[in-house]
Amino acid sequence: MIKNICCIGAGYVGGPTMAVIANKCPHIKVNVVDLNKQRILDWNDEDLDKLPIYEPGLSTIVSRNRNKNLFFSTDVDKAIQEADAIFISVNTPTKTYGVGKGMAADLKYIELCARQIAKVATSDKIIIEKSTLPVRTAEAISNILKNTGNGVNFQILSNPEFLAEGTAIDDLFNPDRVLIGGEDTIKGREAINKLTEVYANWLPREKILQTNVWSSELSKLTANAFLAQRVSSINAMSELCEHTGADISEVSKAIGTDSRIGSKFLKASVGFGGSCFQKDILNLVYIAKSYGLDAVADYWEQVILMNDHQKRRFASNIVKTLFNTVSGKKIAILGWAFKKDTNDTRESSAIYVADELLNERAELKIYDPKVKESKILNDLNYLNTRSSQDNINLITTLNDPYETCKATHAVAVLTEWDEFKAYDWKKIYDSMLKPAFIFDGRSILNVQVLEKIGFKVYSIGKGN
Repeated sequence: MIKNICCIGAGYVGGPTMAVIANKCPHIKVNVVDLNKQRILDWNDEDLDKLPIYEPGLSTIVSRNRNKNLFFSTDVDKAIQEADAIFISVNTPTKTYGVGKGMAADLKYIELCARQIAKVATSDKIIIEKSTLPVRTAEAISNILKNTGNGVNFQILSNPEFLAEGTAIDDLFNPDRVLIGGEDTIKGREAINKLTEVYANWLPREKILQTNVWSSELSKLTANAFLAQRVSSINAMSELCEHTGADISEVSKAIGTDSRIGSKFLKASVGFGGSCFQKDILNLVYIAKSYGLDAVADYWEQVILMNDHQKRRFASNIVKTLFNTVSGKKIAILGWAFKKDTNDTRESSAIYVADELLNERAELKIYDPKVKESKILNDLNYLNTRSSQDNINLITTLNDPYETCKATHAVAVLTEWDEFKAYDWKKIYDSMLKPAFIFDGRSILNVQVLEKIGFKVYSIGKGN
């Protein structure tokens, strides 16, 4: 029976997942550890608004369980020593160097975790892959633990997360499934069953799927690839709609009512973002190429190419509509997070649309209810397209959406925050330069109402 859990990594997966486990399993002590001191300080801050992650419902769960059976610390070694089960939930970014650059997952943090566990552990442990990893990573972890350990027995499990940011707490309370992969041996099955018992504290057992470890690892990449494929597919059709006079929302509804297709992930937009979709598809492409499966690799790579195209054409349409130049023009950007109800900006479409506009010397005024100015500037500086000083000179971030839109030539809606739909758009229109344009990259606004006010509206997938 698992009585003490250690989670290495206090990020978007580790923090919420462990908070829910602590909440649902009061008999289990949960230690979340991270070498980032500021992140741990933020998790422990009495002001719950300072939690490093914004997720609806998260602050309530943290406040209810913190310092009872949920603890956040930088003492990694102590947490490893005490734990029966260790979740590895560290970042696995796409490699920016060497073999596999731009496609393969960078596993250096995974390896560092494995070596740290091997160095410190003095009792048997269950090691659980929570990070999204390439297939057969468990084998590499196992080799490190067996060859550099202290005679300790380790069982390696794969337990990938299937969270959607913005609904992560609900997803954890009531997931479609929990996947646990392990070795088909007596010890392996024992480890799988022990982790199953943890989730069975609040989930029906039919939702807890047991597989071999390789199937579990590959299932995560496959799930994200299929979801991203749907987004790119509907976005491809949105461009065709704009040229034929069709309406993508009507097309989406028509095909979504087909029970074989379903309605989810068929909303046209300026493109998908987030930490998983692009990274996981690129990883899948690299794996396919490494086995010489070029046709498979080319198929999945097209999903990424379509997504990049959608972002570029949205920015290009802004330039074209504003009389083929945005130099010196002020454009308001509403939304910087990659989706609503999160402060995560990784691979957000807003970053790339803004970058294209800044390359055209537009002056941007930016508002997002949960993303700070420092994060916005860091996102743009990371692209290394311009100097950081150029970005500072061309960008203004504000805390008021009405001030953001005031005296601008156009507004670009790049995150589907619910509050945007409730704005007094007549007030915004009156404050803007004329003609006033809206570019709705998330198709959340009522085009007819806006046009009646006087706006010239471009909404993804709306034919003329």
